[in-house]
Amino acid sequence: MLNIDMRKIYNFYPVEPAPEPGSLPTGGDLYYECLDCTAVVNSVPHIKAACVCGNLAGGGGKLAVKDPARVRVVRGKLK
Repeated sequence: MLNIDMRKIYNFYPVEPAPEPGSLPTGGDLYYECLDCTAVVNSVPHIKAACVCGNLAGGGGKLAVKDPARVRVVRGKLK
Protein backbone atom coordinates (compact mmCIF):
# COMPACT_ATOMS: atom_id res chain seq x y z
CA MET A 1 0.00 0.00 0.00
CA LEU A 2 1.33 3.42 -0.94
CA ASN A 3 1.50 6.04 1.77
CA ILE A 4 0.96 9.22 -0.26
CA ASP A 5 -0.12 12.54 1.24
CA MET A 6 -2.87 13.48 -1.20
CA ARG A 7 -2.74 17.13 -0.04
CA LYS A 8 0.60 17.53 -1.83
CA ILE A 9 -1.09 16.75 -5.16
CA TYR A 10 -4.65 18.07 -4.75
CA ASN A 11 -6.52 20.97 -3.20
CA PHE A 12 -9.61 19.66 -1.40
CA TYR A 13 -12.93 21.46 -1.03
CA PRO A 14 -15.87 20.19 1.05
CA VAL A 15 -18.91 19.05 -0.93
CA GLU A 16 -21.84 21.37 -0.19
CA PRO A 17 -24.39 20.58 1.02
CA ALA A 18 -22.75 17.83 3.06
CA PRO A 19 -24.23 14.42 2.18
CA GLU A 20 -25.91 12.25 4.80
CA PRO A 21 -23.54 9.67 6.39
CA GLY A 22 -25.79 6.84 5.23
CA SER A 23 -25.55 7.79 1.54
CA LEU A 24 -21.98 8.86 0.78
CA PRO A 25 -21.48 9.68 -2.93
CA THR A 26 -18.67 8.18 -5.00
CA GLY A 27 -16.83 9.41 -8.07
CA GLY A 28 -13.43 9.92 -9.62
CA ASP A 29 -13.02 13.42 -8.17
CA LEU A 30 -14.60 12.66 -4.77
CA TYR A 31 -12.49 11.81 -1.76
CA TYR A 32 -13.26 10.97 1.86
CA GLU A 33 -11.40 12.74 4.65
CA CYS A 34 -11.29 10.79 7.90
CA LEU A 35 -12.11 13.16 10.73
CA ASP A 36 -10.19 11.00 13.23
CA CYS A 37 -6.76 10.83 11.57
CA THR A 38 -7.22 13.50 8.82
CA ALA A 39 -6.15 11.10 6.03
CA VAL A 40 -7.70 11.53 2.58
CA VAL A 41 -8.69 8.46 0.52
CA ASN A 42 -10.31 8.34 -2.93
CA SER A 43 -13.96 7.26 -2.85
CA VAL A 44 -13.22 4.71 -5.62
CA PRO A 45 -9.66 3.48 -4.89
CA HIS A 46 -8.18 1.29 -7.63
CA ILE A 47 -5.02 0.57 -5.65
CA LYS A 48 -5.03 -0.59 -2.03
CA ALA A 49 -5.64 2.43 0.21
CA ALA A 50 -6.48 3.00 3.88
CA CYS A 51 -6.34 5.67 6.54
CA VAL A 52 -4.07 5.27 9.57
CA CYS A 53 -6.88 4.65 12.08
CA GLY A 54 -8.64 2.07 9.87
CA ASN A 55 -11.92 3.94 9.37
CA LEU A 56 -11.37 3.96 5.58
CA ALA A 57 -9.94 0.97 3.69
CA GLY A 58 -10.33 -0.37 0.19
CA GLY A 59 -8.99 -1.21 -3.23
CA GLY A 60 -10.15 -2.54 -6.57
CA GLY A 61 -12.78 0.18 -6.91
CA LYS A 62 -14.46 -0.47 -3.54
CA LEU A 63 -14.06 1.43 -0.27
CA ALA A 64 -15.24 0.27 3.16
CA VAL A 65 -16.17 2.94 5.70
CA LYS A 66 -16.45 1.75 9.32
CA ASP A 67 -18.01 4.95 10.72
CA PRO A 68 -19.60 7.15 8.02
CA ALA A 69 -20.37 9.85 10.61
CA ARG A 70 -16.59 10.42 10.99
CA VAL A 71 -16.05 11.13 7.26
CA ARG A 72 -16.12 14.42 5.32
CA VAL A 73 -16.75 14.21 1.57
CA VAL A 74 -14.40 16.50 -0.36
CA ARG A 75 -13.79 17.25 -4.05
CA GLY A 76 -10.18 17.14 -5.24
CA LYS A 77 -8.66 19.50 -7.82
CA LEU A 78 -5.08 19.15 -9.04
CA LYS A 79 -2.81 21.92 -7.79
